[in-house]
Amino acid sequence: MKKKITKPIQNKKRKVTTKSSIKDDFSWQKIVFSLFAIAILIFASSSKISKYNKHRSAEDQIALQYIEQYKDLAILEMHRSGIPASITLAQGLHESNSGLSSLATSANNHFGIKCKSYWVGKTFYHKDDDFKNGKLIESCFRAYESAVQSYVDHSNFLMGNKLYSSLFEYDHADYESWAYGLKRCGYATDAKYAQKLIDKIEDYELYIYDFEENPLEVLK
Repeated sequence: MKKKITKPIQNKKRKVTTKSSIKDDFSWQKIVFSLFAIAILIFASSSKISKYNKHRSAEDQIALQYIEQYKDLAILEMHRSGIPASITLAQGLHESNSGLSSLATSANNHFGIKCKSYWVGKTFYHKDDDFKNGKLIESCFRAYESAVQSYVDHSNFLMGNKLYSSLFEYDHADYESWAYGLKRCGYATDAKYAQKLIDKIEDYELYIYDFEENPLEVLK
């Protein structure tokens, strides 16, 4: 009877051990495969980032320098006017080509604001999008003593113009509504103007400045 009892127990133990071994091997295969797949994804992702940075690094560096130079001014104007700092910076980046445009370097005009009939300050003439008798003519742009004046006048221009009054109904952190609102109100003729501003805001994370405290209050 001992043999009869012992034999089935030994067979049963062998079967259990075999199943467990197969299961363990399969689990390890899954783990190895998962780690291999993750490694491939990380490599592919880092490769894309590397290519992107290599292609955009010079442009990004110039843009980041511009942002660093004018972010506090944009934040100050946000607290004075209610215009999102992100929108102001995105417009500055776009309209002035990160401060490198002839309008910015020659006239300190960072927002492409034209003279209008009531402008009594300095002027700068530059071909833009005005035509006469079918020919492109030079447009009259406002000229400033400094970039600070340009930023302040940008806020005043939007606040004092009825065309843009609807913008101030939006929250100062709702940069998407502001971007589309600027296009709708006629700030630019470019059909993709709003999306270009949004892309800059999101690419450079400019929205973080919409939540910054007033630099003047911090200094008190």
